[in-house]
Amino acid sequence: MRILIAPNAFKNSLDADAAANAIREGFLQSRLNCSCRCFPVGDGGDGTAGLLVQRLNGIQVPVEVGNPFGRKIKTSFGLIDNGQTAVIEMADAVGLRLLETAELNPLTASSFGTGEMITAALNSGVKKIIIGMGGSATVDGGCGILQALGIRFMDGDGRELKNIPADLINLAHIDTEHIDQRFLRCETIVLCDVDNSLLGEKGAAAVFGPQKGATPAIVQQLEAALSKLAETAIAIGAKNMDGTLRGGTAGGAAAGLYAFTNAQLVNGIDYFLDITFFDAALADADLVITGEGSIDEQTLNGKAPYGVACRAKKKGVSVIAMAGRIPSEPIAGLLHFFDKLVSINKDGYDMETALRLTRKNLTRTAIEIGNLLALKQ
Repeated sequence: MRILIAPNAFKNSLDADAAANAIREGFLQSRLNCSCRCFPVGDGGDGTAGLLVQRLNGIQVPVEVGNPFGRKIKTSFGLIDNGQTAVIEMADAVGLRLLETAELNPLTASSFGTGEMITAALNSGVKKIIIGMGGSATVDGGCGILQALGIRFMDGDGRELKNIPADLINLAHIDTEHIDQRFLRCETIVLCDVDNSLLGEKGAAAVFGPQKGATPAIVQQLEAALSKLAETAIAIGAKNMDGTLRGGTAGGAAAGLYAFTNAQLVNGIDYFLDITFFDAALADADLVITGEGSIDEQTLNGKAPYGVACRAKKKGVSVIAMAGRIPSEPIAGLLHFFDKLVSINKDGYDMETALRLTRKNLTRTAIEIGNLLALKQ
């Protein structure tokens, strides 16, 4: 049996590459007569850029930028296509994983550091930029990125707002005159791992604000701030920030780039699978194994395992998904794409234990699946 192992990262535990290798170890230890090919995937979330650079034989370029609160950190962006295309991971500059829980404050966290990464990429002479936007600690509508690129956000007295997004409620005008023209000329692809819009009950503040430290009161403040931003953008002739699918990605950063630049917002997993020639790897597979930390109805909104399963089903290849958490009751939409959902955790695990044992549990579960499949052989 030829097994294609294509998991996403298991959040807060294992990156996609480590998860794939843990699964592979399990199958090779089982009684199943099989060969395994690891093809870790990303959907725009944390780790996607690194996978793209690795698979497409790129290089990493070191750069120093500000974290969500402006403290300088050392990170890097990727170059592929003989240096013509930059691959940027938003979370490498302003990611949740860079902060302690007590530090989280989406009212003052800025995406400026990602804008600094974009500027560094432009300075290297790239003609195209791919941005993986998942995992940010920000809900600023991309204002930080846009500030780094030269846009200014002004109050009614013509003073530049300093504390964004908290002060966006006082926004009266957006000055785009000094935006970096190189970015407008550059082809920019934004990889989105969610379909959420900017505003509303399924928007950036309501859905993702709490993950980034927002209380219910702060969620309301963020919603008002993003609404004011979208309203002012329309007033100066920019595109409708709330009128685009996937605009809520990364605290609305996707919507900000969409409104003020020529950035294209795309389904992250589909773009990843296309650019890395996943279908060619799938052509030789008898079985696909995918997975990530949690699989539920949200998975069907463009998450990596769903994208992998769609490709496999079109080719008539069976799909097993492994996850730390799966629904307690069957969900028809999931069962249409996944032949089997398997939890890697034993009953009674608390979250801390589950995260600590992810690698071990992936290998153990793969052994169990392999032994069951061996009975059929």
